[in-house]
Amino acid sequence: MKKAGAKAGVKHSKIYPHNLRHLFARAFYSICRDIAKLSDVLGHSSVDTTRIYLISTGSEHRQTLNNMRLVL
Repeated sequence: MKKAGAKAGVKHSKIYPHNLRHLFARAFYSICRDIAKLSDVLGHSSVDTTRIYLISTGSEHRQTLNNMRLVL
């Protein structure tokens, strides 16, 4: 994993299994948009646990609002 990350230009300090799990969760969700299915795939007993993987930042929310073009 470290070798592939270095090849991709990812900081060494950011490469560890749990970060890969988060990346997988966000990528999976962006395709299927089904948090219950993602929760099953990750083996979580509660969707609330899965939500932690999908927390967005304020800047992501701002970008979404800008993309909607409803606010000038």
